[in-house]
Amino acid sequence: MGTRADFYVGVGQGAEWLGSVAFDGYQWAEHPDLPIPSAHTEDEFRSAVHAELEGRDDATNPDQGWPWPWGDSGTTDYAYYFTDGAVRWDKRDDWPDMTKIMRVTLGKRSGVFVVSAK
Repeated sequence: MGTRADFYVGVGQGAEWLGSVAFDGYQWAEHPDLPIPSAHTEDEFRSAVHAELEGRDDATNPDQGWPWPWGDSGTTDYAYYFTDGAVRWDKRDDWPDMTKIMRVTLGKRSGVFVVSAK
């Protein structure tokens, strides 16, 4: 299974989901010098997240729907969010309910390894 991450601007039910990745979601918490965690403005954060998602085949954008089989980011391994001039990734329990846009996926965007034998 992959280490999943979701990205938001804001907090609480009004947070704006920018997208998600299915693998290596820990890297921004472990490397604060990367563009996503080191963003100082909302525009920098949005640009860094967009650039990251654009270059990955395990990324999900909002127009593709919520990729996970759970209803919010409380279960996602990492949820990065920009608020009050900084990027944070502490655990929260007030993420937006994503069940209305849920489109659970399998394959590269899911973070699930599927092994088959013949």
